[in-house]
This record gives sequence, structure tokens and C-alpha cells, in this order.
Amino acid sequence: MLQAYASPLERTWFYAHRVIAGLILLFLILPILVIVPLSFNSDSFLMYPMAGASLRWYEEIIGSDVWRNALLNSLIVSPAATLLAVVLGTLASIGLVRSDFPGKALLTAILISPMVVPVVIVGVAMYLFFAPLGLAGSYTGLILAHAALGVPFVITTVTATLQGFDYNLVRAAASLGANPVLTFFRVTLPLVAPGIVSGGLFAFATSFDEVVVTLFLASPGQATLPRQMFAGIRENISPAIAAVATILIVLSTLMLLTLEWLRQRAEKLRTGKSR
Repeated sequence: MLQAYASPLERTWFYAHRVIAGLILLFLILPILVIVPLSFNSDSFLMYPMAGASLRWYEEIIGSDVWRNALLNSLIVSPAATLLAVVLGTLASIGLVRSDFPGKALLTAILISPMVVPVVIVGVAMYLFFAPLGLAGSYTGLILAHAALGVPFVITTVTATLQGFDYNLVRAAASLGANPVLTFFRVTLPLVAPGIVSGGLFAFATSFDEVVVTLFLASPGQATLPRQMFAGIRENISPAIAAVATILIVLSTLMLLTLEWLRQRAEKLRTGKSR
């Protein structure tokens, strides 16, 4: 915030800083937004200037069996992988925060390693591990792989939420006769729910957008939406891909808005303030 007694140099930097930040934001977001108008192009080529406006590519997506099957596969894999990632990530986070044991740092690094290891290496490793078990080319293997990619995000967000958790509430519930399971669902879970939901949204976005691991593990009939987009780009760049990308942009924006709402709600719960 600019102070009333700020010097001319401070005032100059105050406004220059905001202009620079705005230009950087514009530089980052323009390549994403430029695809949105092309999804309404009446022509068959991804190019400017547009020949006209049309909804033909959205109609093609709705009427195409290939795109419907890809969307169905994504809606099968992503929610299941997200649910599994949320359960495993939440339990792992609670165990890591509440316990202190030798090798804890190493275990934490292993659990969040899918977040930092190149996804190609993860894909190859998962294929080599799942293939002898008969899980390659199955929905089960694909869901387990996507869940493994989402677990680190759940662990990170839930652990951050638990850092400010008051364990006196758990002790109070235990002193009143509540067992550990009841205490978890009645006390712990409601307070860490914003972190769990945030991690779940990140896990869902990761699964819904994943293409490399899917290329290694999915059979031809299990092509998800990103994999179908990848195949379409390789074979023929159609504006239908721009229409799918626009839909994904809208979904990602809604997720970010939800995350911001959850962050504000968590802040209110921590400070005990309300607007």
C-alpha cells in the first residue's frame, strides 16, 4: 500500500512494479486465451483472422463417439483416482504430522516424489511395474497410476492445514469419551476439510490433464480426453481440439476460484473472524 509520505522514487516504483507485474501476467496468460476465440472459428484451420463465428466444433465434440468415449474415460478415471488419492494422502499426512520416527524425512520425500520426478520416468516405471501384474491396459492400473500422481498434492495441502491444528480439541474429545474414529470424523475432519478439498481439486486436475502416463498404461479403448487431444494434434490439428481446450480452461478457472474460496474460508476458521 502506498503511504501518503512516500518519496517520488517510492511512488514511481510502486506504480512501475504493478505495471511490470501486469505485463508478466499478460505474457503468461495470452498464449492460453488466444485459443478460446479459435474454438468458435467457422473455418477448418487454426488461424487468424477468423473466417466467422460458429459453434460447429462444439457440436462436433458432442456428436462424436470418439470424443464422448474419451470424456467418459476421463470421468471414470479421474474421480476414482481423486477419491483414492484423497483417502491415502489424508491418512499419510495425519500420520506424518502426528508421528516422529526415524526415516520420516525420507518417507516424506518418497511420498511426494511423483510431484518432482519427470513424468516420463514415472510413466516408464509404472508400466514396468504394472505390466507383469496384468494391470497395464486396465482401468484399475490407470486409476492407481493417476492416484499415485495426485497423492503428493493431497499430502502437501493437508499437511499445511494441520500445521495450525489445535490438538487440544482432540484431547478434549477423548476426555469426553469419544473414540479415535469418532474424534476424527467429528473434530479433525471438519477442521482440515479445506485442505483435503484443495488437495482433491489438485489431484483431480492432475488426473484429468494427465497424458504421458496414460500413453504408457491405457489401451486404445481407454483414451482419456488429454490423450485424444494429443492424438488429434499428431494426426490433424482441428479446431475441435481448441473447443476441448476451451472447456478445460473454463474448468481450470472454476477450480482456481474454488481453491481461493477454500483458502479464504480456512483463513476465517483459523482466525475466528467473519465478514
